[in-house]
Amino acid sequence: MPVHDTPTVDLAALGENFTRNPYPVYAALRAQGPVHRIQMPEGRPAWLIVGYEAGRAALADPRLAKDFRQAAPDLAVRRIAAGVTMLSADPPLHTRLRTLVAREFTPRRVERLAPRVQEIADGLLDAMAPAGRADLVDAFAFPLPIAVICELLGVPFLDRDSFRAWSNTALSGTDPQDRVDASAAMKGYLVRLVADKRRRPGDDLMSALIHAADEDGDRLSEDELLGMAWLLLVAGHETTVNLISNGVLALLTHPAQLDALRADFSLLDGAVEEMLRYDGPLETPTYRFTTDAYLVGDTVIPGGGELVLVALGDADRDPARFADPDRFDIRRESRGHLAFGHGIHYCLGAPLARLEARIALRSLLERFPGLRLDADPEALTWRPGMLIRGPLSLPVAW
Repeated sequence: MPVHDTPTVDLAALGENFTRNPYPVYAALRAQGPVHRIQMPEGRPAWLIVGYEAGRAALADPRLAKDFRQAAPDLAVRRIAAGVTMLSADPPLHTRLRTLVAREFTPRRVERLAPRVQEIADGLLDAMAPAGRADLVDAFAFPLPIAVICELLGVPFLDRDSFRAWSNTALSGTDPQDRVDASAAMKGYLVRLVADKRRRPGDDLMSALIHAADEDGDRLSEDELLGMAWLLLVAGHETTVNLISNGVLALLTHPAQLDALRADFSLLDGAVEEMLRYDGPLETPTYRFTTDAYLVGDTVIPGGGELVLVALGDADRDPARFADPDRFDIRRESRGHLAFGHGIHYCLGAPLARLEARIALRSLLERFPGLRLDADPEALTWRPGMLIRGPLSLPVAW
């Protein structure tokens, strides 16, 4: 069976075209087979799994570890989070962390946020309205979820501009040293934030996590608390920012779908799922590493810490799973998409992201009936890298 004689596909060489629209590239690779040796735009070698079935299987396979310490030394992988997180942990540590967090991050706590999410959305739209045009990312898609997650965690004093810059660089930066520096700055900030929350606890998720314990008295360590603060703040806003941005862009470039949603908001839940499927906020999930040889199709990925990426965006455009997958259709049955992952690492914040997206989209469309794109979609600049997918700015007018 082929192993390293597989030719390497240099995705970095494809430049802006790949960043703007990676889907045709993934589809061409999928036509050749379910796994490919690639050079990432960030410069690292990796194995890229394409297609729905192969991707879904990989997301749930314990032979693909999340702990970055399992990475082969020559990959030079470093932790970018401020501490230990569920995203970089395997069982039993992952099980323990998720249990402690899930105990506090409940659907009931999320649902209680709905009126406040609506209030924040309305305030942002009020501020936008007089100008008649805005960058939707700066004016709405970013400030809404960062405000919500800050309120949920109880950190109203967050320096949002700094945090946004650090987060963007840590997750999407192409220079390794820039990513390390941004992560270090964010960690220093979070150390102070957690210390302040210890001194002044409140009725919020961060205070609850500081004091959360299971029946045996197990608590999150300081490093785990920092990791959890990082994960909730970064993952808690990044995915939703780009879900809103990508979703609005899809609607504005598919006028018939936009008209259908405006005419019948009972289609909203399905529209959000289709946005997640069609152009979700995560192009690939965070890194996985082989602990044993891993067979995909006819190709063996060696063990020993090889980097493996699952093309979530391609899985959700696999015609074997979704008919006519490149068509954006808010009436489609989109359930089963992999935008939030699959298996034990399925996104804990999925209910919050869905809640925010529903409120954001309906509020935006009701407030601005004439909402339109204020730029050539081909001229939009997209986030670099293969993790987060979304436009850096989205000019709109009404």
